[in-house]
Amino acid sequence: MITPPINPAQGRLANTYSGVYAFPMTTTIDAVYENGMLVLTRPLSLPEKSHVRVTIESPDVEREAWLKLSEDSLAKVWNNAADDVFNELFHSRNGRRKD
Repeated sequence: MITPPINPAQGRLANTYSGVYAFPMTTTIDAVYENGMLVLTRPLSLPEKSHVRVTIESPDVEREAWLKLSEDSLAKVWNNAADDVFNELFHSRNGRRKD
């Protein structure tokens, strides 16, 4: 018995080999862009001629630099001796004392 076609927008894709419908699988793999091609860092266990969708996530160097600067700034603000009074208050209200 062949299942009638289902709209791909409903989250189901047809397996063209068996006519069986299944939910799409997500696999994450690293690749290197060389000479106009994506070269995978390891083999995939897919049948030949399989159609896949590729999503590119490039490292954002500027964003990473801003995050690091923010983290360093917050550490300086939050990690100071003046805040010890808040730690003592917190621990005394919760039944634990800071050693």
